[in-house]
Amino acid sequence: MNYVERDNYGIYALQAEKKGPGPRLMGADTLMGNDVYNKQGEELGRVKEIMLDVQNGRVCYAVLSFGGFMGVGEKLFAVPWEALVLDTVNQRFTLDVQKDRLLQAPGFDKDNWPNMSNGAWSEGLHHYYGTQPYADHMR
Repeated sequence: MNYVERDNYGIYALQAEKKGPGPRLMGADTLMGNDVYNKQGEELGRVKEIMLDVQNGRVCYAVLSFGGFMGVGEKLFAVPWEALVLDTVNQRFTLDVQKDRLLQAPGFDKDNWPNMSNGAWSEGLHHYYGTQPYADHMR
């Protein structure tokens, strides 16, 4: 499913007329469930959750799901928001990572979430995906 299909409020219907928020400002709810592909066109998963740094007003991570069947046996991955690129042509996100590398990425299951506010965890995650954490992130 993509963000246009999840648009319950008509946010993106006005894009053709250059009205509405457009792809620079998007409703978080419309991004939940969006597909994520790599540059090779392989499906990597779906956005299950968006993690916000409420104190600093920033999106920090997208939590992707991969594998399993109907939520059973799926693995979750936190991906730095900066690592995702919105593909407005295909209405999905692109993550520049090989599928095998994602399978080896630090992941977790739905009953055992990591402490995402831990600075060491955050630094390790950003290092894995080649992104830079915000200077004031999680202080």
